[in-house]
Amino acid sequence: MADDAERPERPVDDAERPVDAVERAMVAIRRSQSRRSLARRAGRPALGDASFDVLDAIEAAEQSGTPPTVSDIAAALAVDQPRASRLVAGAVEAGLVRREADQSDGRRALLVRTEAGRAMTEEVHRFRRSVFAEAMEEWPEADRAEFARLLTRFVDTLGSRQPR
Repeated sequence: MADDAERPERPVDDAERPVDAVERAMVAIRRSQSRRSLARRAGRPALGDASFDVLDAIEAAEQSGTPPTVSDIAAALAVDQPRASRLVAGAVEAGLVRREADQSDGRRALLVRTEAGRAMTEEVHRFRRSVFAEAMEEWPEADRAEFARLLTRFVDTLGSRQPR
């Protein structure tokens, strides 16, 4: 058997290898974290409800200090205005979200999670965290911390880039 030093290596662009791996990993993450995949994993059809996308978007806006409008939800979910309106209406009908008049502009309605919406958001967070903890349960703590640091940095940088 030839030793590795004697085996010719095919030319590989070192800069592309990590990017290729990240791209494949991100596609796999997107698929595994879809509402349908999570619902199947949880054995609960309710976790497949599109209202969770709305709740996630509202929570993110609240964390930034600005209650969102339907337009903000459309932008956050990368859907058109009519689709966002239907999603928000479904969340309102389910009692997870309520509309409040914007005190600075009475023509606008701000979206706020109800108590049931906040409870549902927390339940989904607990479930997702349990899935992630299970995936990393055999990792050393230092690897978990480094992965969290690098993934957060990646997502923050990706989110701050302007579209070309």
